[in-house]
Amino acid sequence: MNTLNTAPLAPLLERLFDETAAASPATSAALAALPAAERTRLMHSKTEYLDFYARLKDVPLPVSRETGTLLYMLARSGGARSVVEFGTSFGISTLFLAAALRDNGGGRLVTTEFEPSKVARARVHLKTGGLDDLVEIREGDALKTLAADLPETIDLLLLDGAKALYPEILALVESRLRPGALVVADNADHSPEYLARVRSPQGGYMSTPFGGDVELSMRVG
Repeated sequence: MNTLNTAPLAPLLERLFDETAAASPATSAALAALPAAERTRLMHSKTEYLDFYARLKDVPLPVSRETGTLLYMLARSGGARSVVEFGTSFGISTLFLAAALRDNGGGRLVTTEFEPSKVARARVHLKTGGLDDLVEIREGDALKTLAADLPETIDLLLLDGAKALYPEILALVESRLRPGALVVADNADHSPEYLARVRSPQGGYMSTPFGGDVELSMRVG
């Protein structure tokens, strides 16, 4: 028995994933409303990402069940006590990570989201799941919210926000990643600059694609 598969979290996650599945047509419609070239341009822009994600403010954009389980397992097996997350959205990935902290005996999760309505929903989900005491949600642009007052040592970093900013977010927290810390980047194929960074032999990481849509990296230097 653990926090992940018992009440109140287990039924909450089931409900959220059911709601996410029901919202899939809306997600597709929101993305389809943008011409393909414009969608690609916005996804890779380092200056217009706020506009792109503001258009998706009602879209969950969650990790998959499998990726959520992976996050829990990685944080548990590594004994994580301090976690940073870029891209809270509705808080599904946050719930998996906070559950791992709870089952590790406690800790601190700093997560950031620029869309106020998503922050509000994430707070409700964390409270419902009984995990809000472990999580600090910072509202605003992550380039500012993660620029100060981070944990002294970070055990795990999740990148799941604007893909174009993955290199910049990594640079903000890198000095606090302990040797052996894990970096999980969802949909990292949309950030070739980030992949080049973590896969470089001189970059200070061991890195490999995992599960088709995740890049899993370990800080070695």
